[in-house]
Amino acid sequence: MEQRLPEVVMPDCPVNKLLMGQKAIVTGANSGIGRAVAIALGHAGADVVVNYVVNAEEADAVCLEIERCGSRSLAIQADVSSEEQVLSMFSRAVETFGTIDILVNNAGIQRDAPFEEMTLEQWRQVIEVNLTGQFLCAREAIREFKRRGVNSKVSCAAGKIICMSSVHEIVPWAGHVNYAASKGGVMLMMKSIAQEVAPYRIRVNSIGPGAIRTPINRPAWETEAAYDKLMKLVPYKRIGEPEDIARAAVWLASDEADYINGTTLFIDGGMTLYPGFTENG
Repeated sequence: MEQRLPEVVMPDCPVNKLLMGQKAIVTGANSGIGRAVAIALGHAGADVVVNYVVNAEEADAVCLEIERCGSRSLAIQADVSSEEQVLSMFSRAVETFGTIDILVNNAGIQRDAPFEEMTLEQWRQVIEVNLTGQFLCAREAIREFKRRGVNSKVSCAAGKIICMSSVHEIVPWAGHVNYAASKGGVMLMMKSIAQEVAPYRIRVNSIGPGAIRTPINRPAWETEAAYDKLMKLVPYKRIGEPEDIARAAVWLASDEADYINGTTLFIDGGMTLYPGFTENG
């Protein structure tokens, strides 16, 4: 009797692809959390638009990794704070993939300064990318979701939006007032959109990362002293990895999470448990 050898499957190319047949846009997808999310969506079966502003070669590398597991990809340069560029990105995405089922509103920046030294330009840059950018992309996604409606062969929802927020949508952050304000705005924007579009079977949620090992916050973890200081804020005593966020994004975008709407999933090792109160209750 002929012996059949077991199928060899790469661990990051799952057999059970939760997002098979779906089409996604991930903004700010050429590095950090966005990169990990875009790759994870692709490995879960979705075709993915990899949005970026600079460093096209990094976006191309993400596309290659997505395609390694059989999904399609498309790198599109667009500044999410520009209405014209967002409209163009969505038009190209729909032209290429036929529709969009998932939007991950990930693009974000920091321009830190003590409050009395913060310039209007620093304030505007952060609000325009982190908040207005999410508004512009979410608006175009909602328009496409409502135009198409539910395709039950693909998903039981007409569309899914994941807003990348932060623990700082609820935790004040001195020295980063513009960033915290943008994420607080994302929280209520997300909830308000979710409330409005739920009858159309459109789900809108957020992920609130805590301390994640990404280039944007390198000074907080790259030295032993900095890492030890950071761990005082994380009860779980390890820094998060971009893949921690990516796995959650895949699940939140899937039909397994279909009854979750208008909420923030904090992925923070317990940072929002206010560990400073551990011995001072």
